[in-house]
Amino acid sequence: MNLKRPSKRANLKLLQQRGETLNSFIIHEATIEDLPALVNLHVKTWNETYPGFKKPPAYEVREYQWRNQFKVTDGSWFCFVIENNKKELIGFAKGNRNEDHTGVIDKIYLLRSYQRLGLGRKLAGQVARRFLNMGVTSISLFGVPQNPSYYFHKSIGGEKLYGDNGEFHGGFIWRDIQTLASFY
Repeated sequence: MNLKRPSKRANLKLLQQRGETLNSFIIHEATIEDLPALVNLHVKTWNETYPGFKKPPAYEVREYQWRNQFKVTDGSWFCFVIENNKKELIGFAKGNRNEDHTGVIDKIYLLRSYQRLGLGRKLAGQVARRFLNMGVTSISLFGVPQNPSYYFHKSIGGEKLYGDNGEFHGGFIWRDIQTLASFY
């Protein structure tokens, strides 16, 4: 799949060129008003993460998915977005609480030019704090094993999950999310 991560050095340079600092970003809960920007961001980040995918999900598909998600108002899910100083969305994370009071990080994406700057850690910390407020103390995340974010998930304390056959299929678990919740 030839998936690669951007370098921290290159992204710090881009950050400087845009006149941004690591303290200029705001994380807030996504609302229906964020829908068009969130859909655009989801399409763009997914395509950046999986370049060359033969038929990537289109805007209309993501819009349909997000509209349906926002119709669920039972408190079982949430989404945080990160916005830059121009009020543009640059990343998001979506969490779901299961009936057994475990949680799942359903999605976590940052634009490539904002990766490896600590923003993903801050976003993950926000997600963990929300889960703790919901009574959830362990969470999991499932992705593609070749995804370069594998290293990010490990660096924030994710423990690899293995299938019955002993193979890693892209899943991680945080059995106790207290440490993750301390990331600001």
